[in-house]
Amino acid sequence: MDSIFLKNITLDGKQVDILVKEGKIAEISFADAQDDKRCAQDDKCFVLDCTGKTAMPGFVNAHTHAAMSLMRGIGEDMVLHDWLDHIWGIESHLDRPFVYSATKVANLEMIKTGTTSFNDMYWHSRMAMKATEEIGLRGLFSYTCLDNFDPEVTARQKDECAAMYEMVKDNLGRQRFAVSIHAVYTVSEPMILWATDFARKCGLRIHIHLSETRKEVEDCKAAHGGLSPVEYFDSLGLLGQDVIAAHSLWLSEKDVEILGRRGVSCVHNINSNLKLASGYKFLCEELKDAGANVCLGTDGCASSNNLDMLEAMKTTAIVEKAWRDDPTALPLGDLLDMVTVNGGKALGLKTGKIEEGWDADIQIIDTDSSFFLSPAPFLANYIYSAHSDCITSLIAGGRLVMLDREVMGEKEILEEGRKALEIIVNQQ
Repeated sequence: MDSIFLKNITLDGKQVDILVKEGKIAEISFADAQDDKRCAQDDKCFVLDCTGKTAMPGFVNAHTHAAMSLMRGIGEDMVLHDWLDHIWGIESHLDRPFVYSATKVANLEMIKTGTTSFNDMYWHSRMAMKATEEIGLRGLFSYTCLDNFDPEVTARQKDECAAMYEMVKDNLGRQRFAVSIHAVYTVSEPMILWATDFARKCGLRIHIHLSETRKEVEDCKAAHGGLSPVEYFDSLGLLGQDVIAAHSLWLSEKDVEILGRRGVSCVHNINSNLKLASGYKFLCEELKDAGANVCLGTDGCASSNNLDMLEAMKTTAIVEKAWRDDPTALPLGDLLDMVTVNGGKALGLKTGKIEEGWDADIQIIDTDSSFFLSPAPFLANYIYSAHSDCITSLIAGGRLVMLDREVMGEKEILEEGRKALEIIVNQQ
């Protein structure tokens, strides 16, 4: 279909019609029976009656490891560094077909929970791109630099990264390419410097893990003359508006000032951080006030166990209110921005608003349930009361990827996922 016509849908409390064309929101007008006739002139226009339903921007998951969708539950009740050792042992056996199947499963789950774009850090990223392009979402995929301070690995990964970029740069479709620098404790300084320079020469975004645990910060200070991971990365010229920093959890006042001044996109991953007991005092307000772009992500399913951004939103808000002892902390509008426009900014996408000229990333929500029987604002009921199964249809970049809770090829995706799981089961 070339265009989609959402008839009589609620947007900001008003009944409107929304015309989606060439991946964009082409027109928003007050609901009018005559609009049916206008769309009917285009035999490639799909008309969807949305009476009783509400439009919301699609979510942006600003940090995940999509192919870990088949690894949930394999490393329970472990602290992060023990968990990483366990995960890396299993990952050493993964292959390209596994990543393809597992990323398909992740895409399916993200569609069902309202995500239209995501930022991925994982191995065999070309297969993850292929899977995502086929199912219809948009992703930012990176070559992951992780040399473990081995000069031979450093040299090999430089060549691999450059070669991968050359292979994908002219055939990305709806997908985009980035460079990941895994973490301060896994990547050598020569690799960090090379990856930063390479990414900026090619105009690519840089994706990192940053200050996820207290141990990471303490170890970095011991290794680098008292510098925190933020200070160390900044001393190398890494931090900037093109950087997406996952976690950004254990921060000093100076760290916050640096991240804000550099305009870094800082991604909170509340469920993963809580489950691994990495921490919970995310400095959302301070980072925002300092000038950082504050976003939300799920992390991978091996630590967060699902990719449901609506669940992550609720947990983020109630934890932020609790540790600050302030029920006014992180109001609904700010929370929504974190998972829409801010995430879009981090990924370089014009998404997160349902306005003419913006990317057509739209959730269609059924409010005919007990969760919405309240005088509270729609957003309060949606975030604090409802579950993601109220999302009945989803448009991602102008493409209808779910209609009435059905995703094309869903059964086949799950069946292939079950087959791929054998790799994990055999390594337990």
